[in-house]
Amino acid sequence: MANLKNNLSENPFLSEYNTPHGTPPFDLIKNEHYIPAIKKGIEKHNIEIEDITNSELSPTFDNTIAAFEKSGRLLSRVTSVFFNLLSAESDDEMMKISKEIQPQLSEHYNNIYLNESLFNRIKSVYDGRLEDDMNPEQMRLTEKIYRGFEDSGATLSGKDREKYKELSAKLSQLTLEFGQNTLKESNKFEMLLTNENDLAGLPQSVRDAAQVKAKSKDKSGWLFDLSAPSYIAFMKYAESAELRKKLYLAYNTRCIKGGEFDNRENVKAIIAVRLEIAKLLGYSDYAAYALRDKMARNKANVYGLLDELFEAYGTAAHEDVKQVEKFAVDLEGKTIDLQPWDWSYYSEKLKDTKYSVNDELVRPYFELENVKKGVFGLATKLYGITFHKNTEIPVYHHEVEAFNVLDENGKFIAVLFTDFHPREGKRQGAWMTEFKGQYFDENNQDSRPHVSIVMNFTRPTDNIPALLTFDEVETFLHEFGHALHGMLTECHYESLSGTNVEHDFVELPSQIMENWLTEKEYLDSFAKHYKTGEKIPADLVQKLVDAANYNAGYFCYRQLSFGYLDMAWHTLKEPYNGDILDFENNVMSKTALLPIVPDTNMSASFGHIFSGGYAAGYYGYKWAEVLDADAFSVFKKEGIFNKKVAGAFRKNILERGDTEDPMCLYIKFRGQKPTVDALLERNQIKR
Repeated sequence: MANLKNNLSENPFLSEYNTPHGTPPFDLIKNEHYIPAIKKGIEKHNIEIEDITNSELSPTFDNTIAAFEKSGRLLSRVTSVFFNLLSAESDDEMMKISKEIQPQLSEHYNNIYLNESLFNRIKSVYDGRLEDDMNPEQMRLTEKIYRGFEDSGATLSGKDREKYKELSAKLSQLTLEFGQNTLKESNKFEMLLTNENDLAGLPQSVRDAAQVKAKSKDKSGWLFDLSAPSYIAFMKYAESAELRKKLYLAYNTRCIKGGEFDNRENVKAIIAVRLEIAKLLGYSDYAAYALRDKMARNKANVYGLLDELFEAYGTAAHEDVKQVEKFAVDLEGKTIDLQPWDWSYYSEKLKDTKYSVNDELVRPYFELENVKKGVFGLATKLYGITFHKNTEIPVYHHEVEAFNVLDENGKFIAVLFTDFHPREGKRQGAWMTEFKGQYFDENNQDSRPHVSIVMNFTRPTDNIPALLTFDEVETFLHEFGHALHGMLTECHYESLSGTNVEHDFVELPSQIMENWLTEKEYLDSFAKHYKTGEKIPADLVQKLVDAANYNAGYFCYRQLSFGYLDMAWHTLKEPYNGDILDFENNVMSKTALLPIVPDTNMSASFGHIFSGGYAAGYYGYKWAEVLDADAFSVFKKEGIFNKKVAGAFRKNILERGDTEDPMCLYIKFRGQKPTVDALLERNQIKR
């Protein structure tokens, strides 16, 4: 017992953080600290819940809803660090820990949400909310917490309640395993090239990055893998169709080849468990359960959006493919049966031919340090906030940077962590997350957030700094938009603050930021040649603007295919016992513009919907495009740096979190409901 107490006393999670702004002491945290701290967090959370449940006072907002909202902060302190690092800086030991703690956490939260006495108190406050003197934010929190209990089976009884506990624990374990399998399978593949002839077509920067990657593994030659910078560059530029096919097949057969990382059974199991949970709660399918509080409300509206865009973009999508195919035939002087592994290669060449612009032409103007200044500078122009690097703040990897974020009056508003480059322990993609959300504490002091943006951008080489592609700069702006949502929030309750909004609203603040990237006035502020300091030429900016809608039809269909696939899985009325490859092919044939390659599959590695929280929600990306195009049209009309418009967007969207119905918030900013018109005009589908 003495040894345990000593270990707990040395656990950094269990003491006040002696760090700037109370950020996590990453320099002190070790893997051995997680399990004891999580157990202690569960123990303390249980005591806090007992205090609420056993109170002899009549249930009120303060002693029940607000008390519940404040409970579990120690546990959240530990799990926010653990699960964020599980995605950004993981190792085998952390994966092992996750498998041990996930069932414990599932059981813990099930015990809370299925606590009948606690639910009765919450229901009492909820039932009387219209008579009580609550402000709108308190009303919203009460309804959100009540719905959270309802969704977690609190209204169930007897065997159904136990069944829900069993199913939710199983689902938690399945989604965790799905994500870990995808990461491990992705990391497992390497394509080492030792013959320089195989590099034909690859720009020098791509070759240099591959050589650095090989050296890091003590290998000679050029190493390519499935990380985004490596995979995308090879598919765009490599002349060898055979090697492009090899890489394409490696990427699109992840987790379906048998062995320990195969996810095919996990897909079917996840779908079956979600369906069973939905039916247990009285819904016909998982989509009906998941959508009822979203802006879309129901699957009919989701399919209405997808179908409207399918019809609107159909002609353009097919024309995009015809143009690339004709170009490929003319270029090669022979018939080309265009395959998916050919698409990026020939479409990039056609883009270069049509607009004289490509990644390699643009990259010298997008040196990472300058891009950071440009992205941060946009927030300064719009909202008056500034970013100041703070080397006193501990970070979880030496490449991570931490910034104090200050408002226009020099007042501290957030900490921002940035993590830009791929590593073995980091999952693919890009994301924004929080180590601590924003809320007002018991002394009514504004506790400001700690926000992180994580990406997988092209690394610097021995001779060249990190030069980003146009798409990577766009990704930076996207995730930074999420970060602004998290940093500028002004809410009293953490579960309502920042990005804690519905999935079909959360992408608006991120996707609107991408619009500035084709605005010359903005590009001129930071896009400078890394060697000469020359501003990006006006004609090159114009080419970027002209090329902005290149293959817009194709890319819309690609996103629609993911949305249709997501909805198909989650509108099933019965468990699926067939071949997931057949299921996917049948669904995606509607939007297929290129041949479907036999024995390939996306579902088995589709982390967004099977392990990332977007189940029955992937349509949200297209819905957010409708919103962001509609919202940015106001900036276009009034000025892209217009302070009044930016102030309205900040006041009604960025600061408000989930304190009000998102459509109401949008209308307060825009003055009307959104339509698809601005998106169709932006993509030149409708003129």
